[in-house]
This record gives sequence, C-alpha cells and structure tokens, in this order.
Amino acid sequence: ARAGQGVGAAVLAPATLTILTSVFPEGPRRTRAITVWTAVSLAGGTAGNLIGGALTEYLSWRSILLINVPIGLACLAAAHLLPPGPDRRGGRRLDVLGAALATGGLGALAYGLSGAPVVAFGGLVLLGLFALVEARVARAPLIPPSLLRARPIWLGNVAMLLAGACLNPMWYFLTLSLQNVLGYGPLQTGLAFLPHTLLTMLVGLRLTPWLMRRTDDRVLIAAGALIGAAGFWWQSGIAPGQDYLTAIGGPAVLISLGGGLLNTPLTVTVTSGVAPADAGAASGLMNTAKQIGGALGLAALVTATGGREIGYGQAFTAIAVMLTAVALLATALPKRRDASVAGTPTTR
Repeated sequence: ARAGQGVGAAVLAPATLTILTSVFPEGPRRTRAITVWTAVSLAGGTAGNLIGGALTEYLSWRSILLINVPIGLACLAAAHLLPPGPDRRGGRRLDVLGAALATGGLGALAYGLSGAPVVAFGGLVLLGLFALVEARVARAPLIPPSLLRARPIWLGNVAMLLAGACLNPMWYFLTLSLQNVLGYGPLQTGLAFLPHTLLTMLVGLRLTPWLMRRTDDRVLIAAGALIGAAGFWWQSGIAPGQDYLTAIGGPAVLISLGGGLLNTPLTVTVTSGVAPADAGAASGLMNTAKQIGGALGLAALVTATGGREIGYGQAFTAIAVMLTAVALLATALPKRRDASVAGTPTTR
C-alpha cells in the first residue's frame, strides 16, 4: 500500500509542475504560477498535520490513511479540466535498468541509514552502478546530460536535497516533541501546527512574489535558509513546562518565514532555462531530490538521535546546520536570467 502511494506521488508531483513549466514561458507569469504551486504544496503538508490530529483524536489513526481516497477521486474527476500536456509520442524510452538501479540503491541506502551499515554500503554500490550505466550504457538516460551540465540545475538540486533533509523530518520530530515533551494530545498537536499553515500561505502567496520582483533569487534563498536555521536553533531548546509561544509559536514564525522565502525561488531556479523537451525531467529531478533528501535525512537523524526525547533538540540543531549549508550553496548559484521562451539550460 505504501509503495502504491509512493508511486502515485512520484507521478503526480512532477506532472503538475511540468504542466506549469510547459504552459507558462519563463518570466513573471511562470514565477507567479510556481509561487502558488509551492505555497499550496507547503500549506497542504502543514494542514495535513492539523487534519490528521483531529481525525486521530476523534476517529482513529487509520482514518488518516483513508483521507487521501476522496481527495484522489476528486483530483481524478477534475483532471479533464487541465490543459493538455505536450505530445510525448515518439519521445524517449524509459531507462528500465537505470530506474531499477536508482530505486534499489536509494531504498537500500535509506534502510541502511536506520542501522544496517552493510545494506547502506550495498545501496552505495548500486548507486555507483547507476551512475556508470547512465554515463556509459543508457541510450536514453533518466537524467538528460544537458541538465547535469547546467550549474543552476545540479547545484540548485543539491540545495533542494538538503532543504528536503531539513524540512521533511521537521514534522516527525516536532510531532514527537509536542506529544512526548510538552504532553500534547493528537488534536492539540494538530492545532499547534496552525501557525505554520497560515504563515506559510501568507509568506508564499504575498511576501515572496513581492520580494522576487525586487531581489535576486540567490539572496532570498540564502536569507530564507538562514532565517529557517535561526528558527530551528530556537526550536532545539524545547523543554517540558514551556509555554506555547516559547516552545512552538516563536520558532514557527521563523521556520515558516524561512521556508516560504526559500522554496519558491529555489524551485524557479532549478526549472528555469530548460528546453521544453526536458521540462518533465527537470521537474522530476527537483521532486526526486527533495523526496530523497527527506527520506535520507529522516533516516539519518532518527538513527543519530536514537529515538530518545533528549535527541529531539539535537535533531533540530542538525537541521539548522544543514540549512546554513543551503545558504552557502545559494551564494554559488549563478544569477537567474528570465526569458520569454524557454531555451537551453543557462550555465553562466
């Protein structure tokens, strides 16, 4: 069941972003579309904690796994309202061997980080074989070489991987902190995430677009990462008996502000200057980097902290360090150049 959910998410997320990058040429309209896409995506994740808390409190934890069914059916029914995508007939074939090696390698690495070093080493071997096959054997590589040669694409995706390793595990450790340190119940825990939801929407839909028209994307990415890092440093001090503002509210303001400033310009960076034929690959690469970062980051942090309450603060500290690294990577990104029509990847 979880594998099926993963396959569905792997298809859905890149497809929605590909539609945007295909319909809107590079420029202000695409930036606005990506802004809305990013804000809704982030707010959806935070709202899920609120809804999940209510369902767990009044029904059962199993109900949170069923909530996706009506949402999925509604999306399926509304899919015909979307504009048609580009004609893919006669396009590239699927690199089955490369996909199998990448999936097996990443899965083994994530599992190995949870306490099985031999499995982790096997995952690294499979990923090495994947790189070899893609470079020497594959006739239609999963990742077009032109994308990997573009500095904004590969450097931006490294930053996206680190951002995923920071923001995705946050929900896990923050939920445990609320329940095991502060003693919140499921509904209280869900309500505690409300500031994250509201601030993420406000920053993503209002503040970030306004700043992107006036500020270099690299500055916003670096500033967002550093503000988020400050929020996680604050969050690392969570302790029993603290009031809501000190334990959750204050850090939530910084974390949501930082995440809202960071995600949209970073998404725009890694999807700009891409040829129309590679739009799907660029979107898939970005979502893959984010999800891989989240999976590997969570596995590594859970193992490092040992699942102990005393380790929650250490996890938030590690996240702050990784976000600081994202800020440093942002300084190495080239300046984005808007174009009226998407062309070849910008490498300057």
